[in-house]
Amino acid sequence: MLDERDAHTEMPDLKGRRAIITGGTTGIGRAIAVLLASYGVKVYVCGRTPDHLDDALERIAEVGQGGGIAVDLSIAEDVDRFFEAAGQYLGGIDIAIVNAAIPAEALGDAGESETRYQLDTDFTAYLICAQEAARRMDAGSDIIFIGSMSAVSRKGGSSIYVAAKAGIQGFAQSFRQEIAEQDIKVGLIEPGFTGADFQYPEFPPEKQVELINKHQMLRAEDIAVAVHFMLTQPRRTAVSLMRVETRLEHP
Repeated sequence: MLDERDAHTEMPDLKGRRAIITGGTTGIGRAIAVLLASYGVKVYVCGRTPDHLDDALERIAEVGQGGGIAVDLSIAEDVDRFFEAAGQYLGGIDIAIVNAAIPAEALGDAGESETRYQLDTDFTAYLICAQEAARRMDAGSDIIFIGSMSAVSRKGGSSIYVAAKAGIQGFAQSFRQEIAEQDIKVGLIEPGFTGADFQYPEFPPEKQVELINKHQMLRAEDIAVAVHFMLTQPRRTAVSLMRVETRLEHP
């Protein structure tokens, strides 16, 4: 008889695991939080806007268990507040989804304070959150960065954002090697053109729906599915990089 164990790889159960999701109140982060909660992961999210936090927690509660806090991760004290609150709520961290990011401009269009804020949010906070999460993790844990295809396309008009995402790309590869022996896996997902409030005002909700239906824009939930795939691989398997793109390019 066929032994089905020879036909299927092991898929670890996510139920009972504990996850933090930065930027987990809107867009991709929210979609990840909702999906993981639906699989029995206890989640703790953060975002900058209290109203978005309340709305996200209400949705998470419909499918699972979750808490959260409103913070600005560009501020060192807020990073500390987030991890202290997450530790109290979760009792430990098994999964860290480092996702919080803001749009960033061309370097020539931004002032010095804007440039610093954008880099503090889109780059420095990624590293500090990964550092803080890893310090709290035991063997068998996972860190996943949500980057961007901007690190690959490197188009003009958003050079600060490109710099941050290209930096995350290099960092993730190096960091993965540094903590692999601790049985902490590090993965990077680089989404393409994805619908979210991140795209406002150039792409309002109705335009996003149109492009999604034309297969020219991804849904945030498509990226959440990629995260789930990364997290359900055997411990011997490190899916270190995934690029999720639309089948068709938008005009």
